[in-house]
Amino acid sequence: MPGPELLSSQGLRLDGRRPDELRRIRCKLGVFTQPDGSAYLEQGNTKVLAAVYGPHQAAKSKLSTEGVVVNCQYSMATFSTSERKNRPRGDRKSQEMSLHLRQALSAAIKTELYPRSQIDIYVEVLQADGGAYCASVNAATLALIDAGVPLKAYACACTSSVAWRGNHPEALLDVGHVEEAAGGVCLTVAALPSVDSIALLEMSHRLHMDYFEVVMSRAMQGCKDIEIILDKAVREHLAEGWTKPDVITI
Repeated sequence: MPGPELLSSQGLRLDGRRPDELRRIRCKLGVFTQPDGSAYLEQGNTKVLAAVYGPHQAAKSKLSTEGVVVNCQYSMATFSTSERKNRPRGDRKSQEMSLHLRQALSAAIKTELYPRSQIDIYVEVLQADGGAYCASVNAATLALIDAGVPLKAYACACTSSVAWRGNHPEALLDVGHVEEAAGGVCLTVAALPSVDSIALLEMSHRLHMDYFEVVMSRAMQGCKDIEIILDKAVREHLAEGWTKPDVITI
C-alpha cells in the first residue's frame, strides 16, 4: 500500500493534484488518413496513438457468424520509457494488454451488427508515464467512433489507488508512474459508464475490503469524468465537419 509520502500535509499529491483529480487529458480524432478511424490521446505525460481498420471480411480462420471478430494489437515504442528496452509486439506483456483491450472494447462494440467480419484495432504507446492501458482504451474508443463503428456506449478506463493521510486512507484517482512505482495497490477499471457496466477489473495487489469500496467508487467516477471529456472531443470533431485538419500523412 502506498506510504504517506504520496500525500503532502495539505492533502496534495506529488504532481500537485488533489486525490480526486484526473491528469489533464488532450485528444484528437482523425489524425491519420489511411485507417478507417484514428485518434491521439494524452493523459498526463502518457501519449497514445490508436488506429482502426474495418469492419472488413474476416480471415477464414477467424470467421464467426455470431458477430464481428475484434482483433487488438498493443505495442510500446522503444523510446516510450526511460528503460530503453527493446519491446517487440509479440512479448508477453503486449499480448496480455492486447487481450485486455479486446475485452474492454468488445463490450462496447455492437458486434452482432457485423457477422463474418473483423475489426482491427492497433494501439501504440508513444510515451508511458502511468496508466498506459487506460489511455489506450480511451484512445481506441475515439478511433472506433472516428471509424463509424456503432457502440453501445463509450468504453472508458481509469485507475485508482490508496494512500494514507495521517491515520485516514485516501483514494487516489488516475495513478501516475511515480505512484505506481511506490508499490501500492493499483485498481484498473474499464467500464461503460453510461450503462453502468464494468468490462474489466484488475488489481495489482491485495486490498482489504474496508478500502475496496472507496477505491472502486473513485475509479468509476474517473471513468464517468473521462466519458464527458471524450464526448466533448467527439462533438467538437463533428462540429468541424468532415474535413480533417492537421492530418498526419503516412
